[in-house]
Amino acid sequence: MKWPRWLILLCVVAAVLVGAVSVARRKAAFVIDEYVTVRRLPRIRPDYADLVIPPNIAPLNFLVQEAGSHYRIRMSSARGKPIDIPSLSPVVVIPPGPWRDLLEANRGEELRWDVWVRKPEGRWHRFDTITNTIAPEDIDGYLVYRLMRPLYNLYRDVGVYQRNLANYDESVVLHGKSFSEGCVNCHSFWQHRTERMTLGVRSPDYGNVALIVQDGEVTKVDTMFGQTSWHPSGRLVAYSVYKVRQFFHSGGAEVRDVLDLDSDLLYYEVGSETVKTAPGIAHPDKLETYPSWSADGRYLYFASAPILWEDRNTVPPERYAEVRYDLMRISYDVATDTWGEPETVLASDATGLSIVQPRASPDGRFLLFCMCEYSCFPLFKASGDVYLMELETGEYRRLECNSDRSESWPSWSSNNRWIVFTSKRRDGIFVQPYMSYLDETGKVHKAVLLPQKDPLFYDSFLKGYTLPELVMEPVQVSAKGLAKAVRSADKLTVELPPTSMTPKGEEVPPWRSSTSENEWNNLTGGAGAPDSDTDE
Repeated sequence: MKWPRWLILLCVVAAVLVGAVSVARRKAAFVIDEYVTVRRLPRIRPDYADLVIPPNIAPLNFLVQEAGSHYRIRMSSARGKPIDIPSLSPVVVIPPGPWRDLLEANRGEELRWDVWVRKPEGRWHRFDTITNTIAPEDIDGYLVYRLMRPLYNLYRDVGVYQRNLANYDESVVLHGKSFSEGCVNCHSFWQHRTERMTLGVRSPDYGNVALIVQDGEVTKVDTMFGQTSWHPSGRLVAYSVYKVRQFFHSGGAEVRDVLDLDSDLLYYEVGSETVKTAPGIAHPDKLETYPSWSADGRYLYFASAPILWEDRNTVPPERYAEVRYDLMRISYDVATDTWGEPETVLASDATGLSIVQPRASPDGRFLLFCMCEYSCFPLFKASGDVYLMELETGEYRRLECNSDRSESWPSWSSNNRWIVFTSKRRDGIFVQPYMSYLDETGKVHKAVLLPQKDPLFYDSFLKGYTLPELVMEPVQVSAKGLAKAVRSADKLTVELPPTSMTPKGEEVPPWRSSTSENEWNNLTGGAGAPDSDTDE
């Protein structure tokens, strides 16, 4: 049956009127004529209060943890149009465009968040204003990190990812599934740029190799790069080689533990495609690890500890809890390729703690590092904290942004104003990335959890973030291109200098020196090199 035109028009008008009434009622439900003042800050999660935030960060969506039927949030600053968000849900999703405009227009100004909650009885409650500050300086546009499960025995679902900090876009840099469930780790960048980078790969099918990217070209080198640092000249990279083991305690807040049974530092010359070392960074009776070049390239900072055991295969070795690393540096002349003598910057005897993971600031003023009870893996120590040293004076302090749980993997932004590190502060199990602002006086402000589109994201995400590195642009080689390089038969063979980690004539990888291939496969299901959470 064909309806008359007048009836169709009447139905359309009725629908419009019903919709208008519905919208009017909805708007009326959020009109606040009067309210009860609550003299405290609203409870929100994540804890996005009293922060200094980057002006180019994605919206800090959050959950209001106050019972109610209606919510209204108003965000305002000195200039620009405020953002008003009415919501029937306690989940607050900030519109990206207005957020970006408000932050850009108010660099260096306060950002005020006013929160109203309508209680079930119908009365509105207004809480004290949350006040944050918008930093004058940007943070680098991308964060690169590794995602992995907090406890595992095999190489499964391990990958390096990059996140656009201006929004929530995440993409794969390289995943182990793209070349036979291998392990991807130890990524490093030159001067916060992705045109030169290194990436370590461990694979049961393709061996232990390093990928070196230069201007879009990928070279596979048949040696494993551990923790890596590019010289400011771009002509060489210093890296660690180690015999690492995971073991477990029978009880306690953290049952996992990790230790290097042996380790040395080497360096790869990009132009000559050769690997070298020096006595000061590869002593046979010491554990050297975590290289970090100074801003001018004249010094290499690293961590060093004496080897306290004769058997470098027993796990755990005797006296493992006595291993404490000193913070060292050694001079280097890139023009002549000559090294000086190692010197102690900060001794573990003076601190009573193990000093690891040094990272020199790009302006040469500061040094970040971690200290923990023992070993070189603060991730597995509740005592793990981030410290800051003024290099000119040698004075150092525990940073205000630490928690009572593990902090580790500190790194810098290219403009020296932001530091990124990982922390277990939320639950003691999973590590997440945090960023803190470093002002001109050297004060480090409250840490900001990496924002997600869903503010409840971390409640159900069962992976940890490790090795966070800030870079100025996305990685220039595709994930397919990097995976193709891993699978390729074309690789650069280099001769390693003889050290305790790379003895001449050794035919098996160092990590398999005390265990036959069949024995190791029986233990791990054929995983290859021991998977030990070490880079977490």
